[in-house]
Amino acid sequence: MSTVAYPVHVDAALDPKLSRWLWLVKWILVIPHQVILLVLWLGFVLTSVVAFFAILFTGRYPRAIFTYNVGVLRWTWRVSYYAYGALGTDRYPPFTLHEVEDYPAHLSVDYPAHLSRGLVLVKWWLLAIPHYIIVGFFVGGGVWAANRSADHWQWNLAGSNGGLVLVLVVVAGVFLAVTGAYPRPLYDLVLGLNRWALRVAGYAGLMTDTYPPFRLDLGGNDSASVVLDAPPPPPAQREAQT
Repeated sequence: MSTVAYPVHVDAALDPKLSRWLWLVKWILVIPHQVILLVLWLGFVLTSVVAFFAILFTGRYPRAIFTYNVGVLRWTWRVSYYAYGALGTDRYPPFTLHEVEDYPAHLSVDYPAHLSRGLVLVKWWLLAIPHYIIVGFFVGGGVWAANRSADHWQWNLAGSNGGLVLVLVVVAGVFLAVTGAYPRPLYDLVLGLNRWALRVAGYAGLMTDTYPPFRLDLGGNDSASVVLDAPPPPPAQREAQT
């Protein structure tokens, strides 16, 4: 067991004055974002292919592609946080790949100085399968998510096609309508589930070699470090790292 800083950072702040009823129409309000994100994710797929070969031959993730792909994840997270991935704010998401300091949802990924040329061959489709199954339950699809491409599953994260997160968010919406408040324990759980999914997205997107922890880190503030208490990597992973 070791404690290390995990390179995918997901933070958010709950809006203290959420509308009781706006959440009912956010599915309409985010349509422009969904259209743009569809195009951005197509670009993500293409740039990830380029990054795959760059890592395979050089051990480095091209910086410009890395910045773009992190931006797509960031944009996706902001839309998800506004809409049915969290309902954590009523502030409309900005149309940008860049960080917006005063927006209540943030995502960043530490740029890796070096990535394993062998690990890139197996981590996104083989080693991540246990996480795909778990995250599929979180965001919809279950075992189905493990049999799809990582990029398609990441798009599902933006679309909130079902799963535990959507159920919890609908419950939160009902609480908002009745009481005008978002139950804090429920919010913390929703953020923990999203954080898990986004860490896996960063790993499956080849942005880090650090295996995501099997752990819920609850609440809006991402801790500076996570405890990697998963068992040692399988032989295939150890061989790929050498």
